[in-house]
Amino acid sequence: MTKGPGFGPGTGLAAVSTALLAMNRQLEVRDVLKTIVVSARELLNAKYAALGVPDDHGGFAQFVVDGVSDKQWKAIGPLPRQHGILAAMLKDATPQRLADVRTDPRFEGWPTAHPEMSDFLGLPIADGDEVLGALFLANKQCRKPAGGCGFTADDEELLGILAQHAAIALTNARLYERSRELTIAGERARLAHELHDAVAQKLFSLRLTAQAATALVDRDPDRAKSELQQVAALAAEAADELRAAVVELRPAALDEDGLVATLRTQVQVLDRAQNAQVTFASQGVRALPSAQEEALLRVAQEALHNALRHAGAAHVEVTLARHGDSGALLCVRDDGCGFDPSAVRRAGRHLGLVSMRDRAAAVGGALTVESAPGKGTVIEMEVPGG
Repeated sequence: MTKGPGFGPGTGLAAVSTALLAMNRQLEVRDVLKTIVVSARELLNAKYAALGVPDDHGGFAQFVVDGVSDKQWKAIGPLPRQHGILAAMLKDATPQRLADVRTDPRFEGWPTAHPEMSDFLGLPIADGDEVLGALFLANKQCRKPAGGCGFTADDEELLGILAQHAAIALTNARLYERSRELTIAGERARLAHELHDAVAQKLFSLRLTAQAATALVDRDPDRAKSELQQVAALAAEAADELRAAVVELRPAALDEDGLVATLRTQVQVLDRAQNAQVTFASQGVRALPSAQEEALLRVAQEALHNALRHAGAAHVEVTLARHGDSGALLCVRDDGCGFDPSAVRRAGRHLGLVSMRDRAAAVGGALTVESAPGKGTVIEMEVPGG
């Protein structure tokens, strides 16, 4: 089999392909960095590898190593600053291949516990003009030419390929984390709005009723007793609202438990916390892409919220069934007061319908809403699967 350009001795196409796939499978930035470092060290047969991500203050925001034990790493001390060879890598954004890093005029030493390094290969990881980080390898584990560097031009070319893919993987991971932060911020804002609208109003009413009861204790004990009973009822309602808010605040364990188990758990908690009967059933649902599972969960939560807090439903049924070969169909049916969807749109209120439709569309799905005053509501979301 003919080797491609840049593949050094012992490096096969399958190994390179495996490394690139491993990089792009990760979503968390820290996991991507670690995968890049491990892949580079193993592919180029180096004893040590490291990847530094610069901060804005002359140091590194993150510095991931491979080939150094945890005990050694702790003994080395704080993250390195951007000086010497590291500074050259980040500022000049040019490859560095050295026979002995210790003899380079830019070398400024290292901490006592730092392992001894000689031959060195480093490349920047860049997205256009932005340097995202610098990838370093040291101590090629092979027979070195006399006075020469163990790392070859082929090694440099191969590391360049890894660095290009590393830039893509790292950029994607950063975008994913930013998207997740925005989603969390949006959910917190929505929860704050619900707490203000529901719980705060209940507590305000409770306070006024308690004040009225206090004023009536001496001159009208029977009426005061009635007001105190109302205080107890309002307190119970406020507690129910808070329990529901906590359920929505709790992060869904989709990665660990999957959509079916997560939905079942949330429905069970709501069934215990609310006066309404809330049930869940599933049939033949396969694992879906993570984005689709999250969208289905959020739509189910929004529909349950509307049924329990706005529609006054006595019964809510949540079902999740297989749809087509690999898709899923979510249905949330309630016997609440219902509404006229067209009237809701004209009034400028959407009960989360716009958000639900956007979530469905974002993952290639579709949302349908059937409702009428006094007739309850049925919300369905279908996704095609992956």
